[in-house]
Amino acid sequence: MSVKIDRLNNAFVEKISEIIHDEVKDKDAKMVTITDARVTNDLSYAKIYFTTMNNDRKKVLDALNKASGFIRSKLCEKIDIRKMPEISFVYDESIEYGKKIEDIIERINNHE
Repeated sequence: MSVKIDRLNNAFVEKISEIIHDEVKDKDAKMVTITDARVTNDLSYAKIYFTTMNNDRKKVLDALNKASGFIRSKLCEKIDIRKMPEISFVYDESIEYGKKIEDIIERINNHE
């Protein structure tokens, strides 16, 4: 991955977090943490990964996808790139996966 794409991914995480926190009005969409962004090399698509403390992930995902046009338009104002990619939100399961692995390791260590 190029340095430009890496910088863009980091900028997306930072700016989308700010937009959601400061400007999105839907309360379901506000209860998220943006964990990662993956922009394609041709700048046509961006997957935005998030986690939430809300147990109803589907409701949060729907709220984010509903606000994606607004978020994208605000992102155009904050990041100067030739073409703003279409954004889609994806729940980040890596934190839950890491927690499961930690629990398994802890159980193994307690059995010894």
